[in-house]
Amino acid sequence: MKKEREMIRDWVLFGLILIILVVLLSIFPEKKEAVIRTSWKFFIEMVWIFPAVMIILGLFAVWIPKEIVVKYLGSTSGIKGILFAIVLGTLPTGPLYIAFPIAAALLKKGAKISNIIIFLSAWACIKIPQEMVELQFLGPKFMAIRLILTIIFVVIMGVFIEKLIEWSDKK
Repeated sequence: MKKEREMIRDWVLFGLILIILVVLLSIFPEKKEAVIRTSWKFFIEMVWIFPAVMIILGLFAVWIPKEIVVKYLGSTSGIKGILFAIVLGTLPTGPLYIAFPIAAALLKKGAKISNIIIFLSAWACIKIPQEMVELQFLGPKFMAIRLILTIIFVVIMGVFIEKLIEWSDKK
């Protein structure tokens, strides 16, 4: 029953997006070619990247025991889990949409919601190559302040969202 509801929700969301697309393209018909070209480019990128991600996720599902994920990212992981989630999010250099199936796999294996939010946020905001470019062009003071503030607020956001989800589940 829950799966059916989720599928219906997904199709409704997809339908709404299509309706919005049609409305926007009728208002701005000159953008049609750019929208189609950009959409096709992203589609091709996903076709090339997504199969590799699925293979990696399959290997992850088989090779990484649930106990390890629970130990390092689960509800009792504490500060160690937060730091691990940050490091795990900063290492990859792929697009953010790759992180979502990885996050789902981590959740299924017992990772804490706050650590998943931290992982996703670190993936989006903190990359080692990005930090090096930032250091080169904006200087060490700017890079350090932005990095520290990003980490602080990513952690606060992760904990806040987890509490919010726990609160809404209780209702």
